[in-house]
Amino acid sequence: MRIVLGSDHAGYDLKTLLKGSLVAWGYEVLDLGAASATVPVDYPDYGAAVGRAVVAGDAQLGVACCGSGIGIAMAANKVPGVRAAVVHDVTSGHLAREHNHANVLCMGGRLIGTTVAVETLKAWLDATPEARHEPRIEKLAALDAEYAEKR
Repeated sequence: MRIVLGSDHAGYDLKTLLKGSLVAWGYEVLDLGAASATVPVDYPDYGAAVGRAVVAGDAQLGVACCGSGIGIAMAANKVPGVRAAVVHDVTSGHLAREHNHANVLCMGGRLIGTTVAVETLKAWLDATPEARHEPRIEKLAALDAEYAEKR
């Protein structure tokens, strides 16, 4: 499975840590940047890039990191078909995938510890999207379609 990664400068260190875990677990990784924790870049650029890569099929899932996880999730969620979830722990990571079929995981490098972040990523990847939630996911897709038509 291929996973796309992206971050701004504030999420760079967390993204780098998660990338190492993904590679160690045998995943193929597509890293879209940022390339540094010291050169400021804009989270909307990287959130949207991760979202676009997932929707285009360049990767099956995405992981995006910024300082809080919030801004980069907002950007990713602007891409129709993305279901980006900001998570802070193993439980929210697991439920984001199992219940909400999140295809982009977002975390904040300034808010989550490294051990919890890695465990949360693993819980998200190991979770199986449950079919019983599919009607709700279809409603999210309908919202995407409704507003995409208005653009």
